Amino acid sequence: MTTLVVGATGATGKHLVEQLLNFEQKVKVIVRSPEKLPDSWKTNNQLSIIQASISDITEDEMAEYIQDCNAVASCLGHNMNWKGLYGKPRKLVTDAVILLCNAIKKNAPDKPVKIVLMNTSGNRNRDLNEPISIGQRFVIALLRLLLPPHVDNEKAADYLRTKVGQKNNLIEWVAVRPDGLVNEDRVTEYEVYPSPTRSAIFDAGTVSRINVGHFMAKLITENDLWNKWKGQMPVIYKTAQKNS
Repeated sequence: MTTLVVGATGATGKHLVEQLLNFEQKVKVIVRSPEKLPDSWKTNNQLSIIQASISDITEDEMAEYIQDCNAVASCLGHNMNWKGLYGKPRKLVTDAVILLCNAIKKNAPDKPVKIVLMNTSGNRNRDLNEPISIGQRFVIALLRLLLPPHVDNEKAADYLRTKVGQKNNLIEWVAVRPDGLVNEDRVTEYEVYPSPTRSAIFDAGTVSRINVGHFMAKLITENDLWNKWKGQMPVIYKTAQKNS
């Protein structure tokens, strides 16, 4: 089994790649700057490094890259600086999802290819008509006006929901919605729900990036887990500490 990962140099993408390698999977990564990769990756026979910018890759090139892949995963995101928030490309995540989907369609694989997209708990799954308070609705409307990355995340997931859909013969997908991301050194217990159990705006919790990477890797490698969540937008939370 081989998985292509875009956004592999990001804070969560690195954990996803490490988890896939821990699961003895073959991994391809597309990176602009291979020098940023851990030295252990560069000597790992299970890992292939493709040096390119995702924004410059053509559909034909991407189709070639994923020809032997059973899954692709995106941990792409915008840098939290002025250029990352308001510069180009403003539709980095959405354009990458469309590119990956078109490349899969061009290859016309015998079995559906899995797409795992890292999204955000601040994005509603409109297939489930998830309830939202007036206050949160107002804040999200402001985010759409002021923060292009939020719109990008919404449109990327919406493309999978509305354009790929639930009955596509070539593509299956899951959009993972983590709560507030924090750094931790090891995988710990976490919980996954079909919809948010708390407000992403007014009552946000946390989840570690390594746990998100672990869940995404398990989706790719465990068919039972995949069948449970495919076509959905699961929300991942850190397991609450229980009082003794």
